[in-house]
Amino acid sequence: MKIICIGRNYAEHAKELGNEIPDEPVIFMKPKSALLQPHTPFYYPEFTNELNSECELVLRVCKNGKYINERNASNYYNGITVGIDFTARDLQNIAKEKGLPWEKAKAFDNSAAIGKFLDLTPDQKKANFTFKLLVNNQEMQRGNSADMVFKFDNLVAQISNYFSLNIGDIIFTGTPAGVGECVVGDELEAFLGNQSLLKLDIK
Repeated sequence: MKIICIGRNYAEHAKELGNEIPDEPVIFMKPKSALLQPHTPFYYPEFTNELNSECELVLRVCKNGKYINERNASNYYNGITVGIDFTARDLQNIAKEKGLPWEKAKAFDNSAAIGKFLDLTPDQKKANFTFKLLVNNQEMQRGNSADMVFKFDNLVAQISNYFSLNIGDIIFTGTPAGVGECVVGDELEAFLGNQSLLKLDIK
């Protein structure tokens, strides 16, 4: 399975980090080892002093495909959940300054936490989804898929131009504004609508 991630897919988040709004999806990858397994603790990485949590909607790929047409793209995913893309922001900033890849900052072990997937009906795929992240019971992020620069079907189509999609792949679709630092002892809880799908502590 692959973990495919989209950067800068909410205009306000791009602005808060001083980035331009992209003309096409910013695609990066995480290895399978980045997936935090269920009931596994998340430990603050010792190589960073600025760990950020980015809450995102995550799609589950259900069909193999390549060069997918956008009008058919909804046939290639059948589940949705919320996830947290953990980012070593200090390492990412250094990499960006030097024009280097982001992997050390974005793709480290256990850097992708996902909640329980909910099955999607065809009608639900046309709906907009609200989601939020609470840190220590205080709302840190709130987003709505209506505010995405690139919507679900467009993302699936564009990703498939470069990478074959396979059953079991997951797509992190980007984070809204409000990204912040987290520290040891923080309790994170992510919601899709009013339903809590992911909860973890920073050890």
